[in-house]
Amino acid sequence: MINSKLAELLDVIADMLELEGEKYSRFEVLAYRKAAVTIGGLQEDAEEIYKKGGTDALMELPGIGKSMAAHIEEYIKTGKIAKYEKLKKKYPLDIANLTKIQGMGAKKAFKLYKALGVKDVQGLKKALAQHRIRDLEGFGEQSETQIQKGIDFLESGGGRMLLGTALPEAEAIRDKLLKSGLVEKAIIGGSTRRMRETVGDLDILLISSKGQRVMDFITSMQEVESTIAKGPTKTSVRLKIGLNCDFRLVERTSFGAALQYFTGNKDHNVKLREMAIKKGLKLNEYGLFDKRNRNVAAGENEEQVYKTLGLDWMEPEMRENRGEIYLALHHKLPKLVQLADIDGDLHVHSKFSGDSSNTFEEIAGEAKRLGREYAGVTDHSKSEYMNRGLDEKGYRRVFAEIDKANKKLEGFTLLKSGEVDILKDGSLDIDRKTLGEMDYVLASVHSGLKDPKDAMTKRIVNALNSGQIDILGHPTGRLINEREPLQADMDKVFEAAKDNGVAMEINSQPSRLDLNDENAIKAKRYGLKFAIDTDAHRISHMQYMRYGIGMAKRAWLRKEDVVNTMDLGSLLKLFKK
Repeated sequence: MINSKLAELLDVIADMLELEGEKYSRFEVLAYRKAAVTIGGLQEDAEEIYKKGGTDALMELPGIGKSMAAHIEEYIKTGKIAKYEKLKKKYPLDIANLTKIQGMGAKKAFKLYKALGVKDVQGLKKALAQHRIRDLEGFGEQSETQIQKGIDFLESGGGRMLLGTALPEAEAIRDKLLKSGLVEKAIIGGSTRRMRETVGDLDILLISSKGQRVMDFITSMQEVESTIAKGPTKTSVRLKIGLNCDFRLVERTSFGAALQYFTGNKDHNVKLREMAIKKGLKLNEYGLFDKRNRNVAAGENEEQVYKTLGLDWMEPEMRENRGEIYLALHHKLPKLVQLADIDGDLHVHSKFSGDSSNTFEEIAGEAKRLGREYAGVTDHSKSEYMNRGLDEKGYRRVFAEIDKANKKLEGFTLLKSGEVDILKDGSLDIDRKTLGEMDYVLASVHSGLKDPKDAMTKRIVNALNSGQIDILGHPTGRLINEREPLQADMDKVFEAAKDNGVAMEINSQPSRLDLNDENAIKAKRYGLKFAIDTDAHRISHMQYMRYGIGMAKRAWLRKEDVVNTMDLGSLLKLFKK
């Protein structure tokens, strides 16, 4: 898929246009930003969309007009965009990677380039080591420290890619293999199958009687940048998106064992091997063997492996050696929440605020297509002035429009809400009267994310104790590989949420996935409920729900733990209570 690289390129063009100042209008800059959000959020390859319907199909995507569709077409055909190449001559620096550093925007990066000749992250690190930045106007010693922390945090990700980028790529490759007629079965394994928030590499297991042709097909795929190793049963490639991918051709009688083995995680697999040894068996990627070297769990599925060891089969997301083996041994595994259980999405942005262009009709149409019964419109409140946040009058105008829309909708309901800012003292930036007109209140922290732990804890707890909040949005404020979580005593936060009946959000945006699995496990111990939401700024983002479900399953959440598995009537009664 070209989506991630194309979205990044469009964002960089927007950065460069901003550096040009008044030469380009803010509307043109915003057009590139919107296009980047749209392309980056697609779960289908933009190139495949183009192949099916050309630029007309591209222009059906939100925020993609004629000129933007032409840029995308140019990139698909040539791998370049002429506008970027022209701007690059004037701004010859690695804006894409420099702006990934927390606190480093395009303007700061360009200022460092003009003053110190810094073109990339390596050059920035060298300038930091020589303490050349602190003497520049607008920087100082504190800026040096913050930039260094940003680099350290970025590099601590170890080159791991967001699940939301890696999984669609793996699925596209898998689907091409299945459509080729060369393979009988293709399944994605590894941490991708366990729905970990980031992925270090990809594993795809295959069954085929056409080994050599399969390997030739793999190395010739357009997604492949280079071939690392190629053999009759295993081929390793480097993908253009920046991940390595291993393809393993597995015998039918070993496929179940191989899938179990290559799903992991390591500690889970070690425990299983120890159990096998105690039973006089040997477990590896080829099968489960007895003392006479007979494969006693031969077959295409994993269930036989677990069954032979005396265990119930468990979903891949649980396989982290957190006690799941004990539960499987005693037939006490929980029935985890599923995507099909979700009745509605409680965090969706509309055209009335932020960078969203979603109309109510579009939100309702996409939600119905996904099998939802309701969706909550949660536009930003006034403190988010950069996102055109709404004041009290603005919310009432939106609520009136929602009432009009609901009269036209059949079998679907739009709910009145808002993503209301939690201010420094823990108060909300919208008055009680307006909050009372909402079907529920989703509140989030968006500012002062670097505040000290005690202050942040007090801020969130005060908000929870106000009795005005139903859902705490993206509770730790993190952006994976970009921004660290805010510092707060989560035990105190969860205790206050429990006392006030506030649900914790699991935000399904791939860059957030907040709460993460560890915090969700802890929150569940307090008896809290959860809302799995998409925080959609494009209707295509509403498909992100599966990532939130993956995180919920990693935390062993059940349907009854998640409020938006309820039907509309039951949900509204819960919020009213």
